[in-house]
Amino acid sequence: MDLRRSVMRRAWQTRAALGGMMWAMTATAPAAPPTAPVPQDIRPVVFHRPGPGWLPGRTLFEQPGVREHVAHYRQWLLAGKLALGGPHLDAAGGGMMIPAAGVDEAEVRRFAAEDPAVRSGTLVFDVRPWLIGMAP
Repeated sequence: MDLRRSVMRRAWQTRAALGGMMWAMTATAPAAPPTAPVPQDIRPVVFHRPGPGWLPGRTLFEQPGVREHVAHYRQWLLAGKLALGGPHLDAAGGGMMIPAAGVDEAEVRRFAAEDPAVRSGTLVFDVRPWLIGMAP
C-alpha cells in the first residue's frame, strides 16, 4: 500500500511541476506575431423586386418575362457562376441571386442588367456586397 501511495504522490508532483512549467512558459512568452488577415468571402448579391411593369394580382410565373428571367439565370447556373437563387415567398415578392465565388461585381451588374425581366420592367435589381459570415 505504501508503494502505491508513493507512486501516486510522485505522479501528482510530476503533474504539478509540469503545470507550473507550462504556466511559466506562457506567462513569459513573447506576444504572438500578428496573424495574416483571414480571407473573406464577399459576394455581390443581386436583389430583385417588382418593377413598374409588374402586374398586380398575378402570380410570379404569370408575370411577363419571368420565365425568360429564370432561363437567363439558368445559363449562369450551368456555367458554374451561380451558387444560389430564387424568389422570396412573402407579399413583397422579388428574390435574390448569389453568384459563385470569384464572380466580380462588374460581371454581376452586367448580367443582371441583361435579364429579360429587368429589360421589360417587370423586375428591377440592386447589387449589394454580402460577407459570408457563416458557412458549413
